[in-house]
Amino acid sequence: MNLALFDLDNTLLSGDSDFEWAQFLIEQGVLDRELFEAKNLTFYQQYKAGTLDIHEFLDFQLKPLSRHAHKVLDAWHEEFMRRKVRGMMGNAARELVARHRAAHDVCVIITATNSFVTAPIAREFGVEHLIATEPEQKDGEFTGRVAGVPCFREGKITRLESWMAQHGWSWNSFAGSWFYSDSLNDLPLLRKVKNPVAVDPDATLRAHAEQHGWRIMTLR
Repeated sequence: MNLALFDLDNTLLSGDSDFEWAQFLIEQGVLDRELFEAKNLTFYQQYKAGTLDIHEFLDFQLKPLSRHAHKVLDAWHEEFMRRKVRGMMGNAARELVARHRAAHDVCVIITATNSFVTAPIAREFGVEHLIATEPEQKDGEFTGRVAGVPCFREGKITRLESWMAQHGWSWNSFAGSWFYSDSLNDLPLLRKVKNPVAVDPDATLRAHAEQHGWRIMTLR
């Protein structure tokens, strides 16, 4: 049995669903453009630079979920998929996932972006398992807070190993393991797998991959 792990934003997607969700809400008039657009861009730049304070960002990103009923958010998300996400889901990414599924590998999307945004995207890719940052809910509605450990940097390892344990697995359960990612923020998990793959990587990850002989590929 093999394990195939996929980062989502700027890896399987040719864009960032976190960033685009906030932009979508701004375009819908749900969030005030003057207040939120510059902040959204700043957080995105910090993420790419590896300097993001994940808790500060999650306060920004999850608070809007708490201001609207779940059924309203779901309706907006359907429009978000149509207008923003499907255009970022390229054939090469779909084919990569399909190859691992055809080989009967255990396929997992593991992402810092919250599960409300990413669960429909994972389903569209045909990936059964999703490990994402979890927004807290109470009585079926979002509270605006995060539940548990954010699925970011070393937190991805924490969340993945907890998920493995829930299935009765460990790293030793898998003959082979792959992780596909574009980002320096994923170096902790990339170092854990047997087959780390840098996908359209940022400069820091590209340099690290070249130094250590990791595979570098493009899905664009």
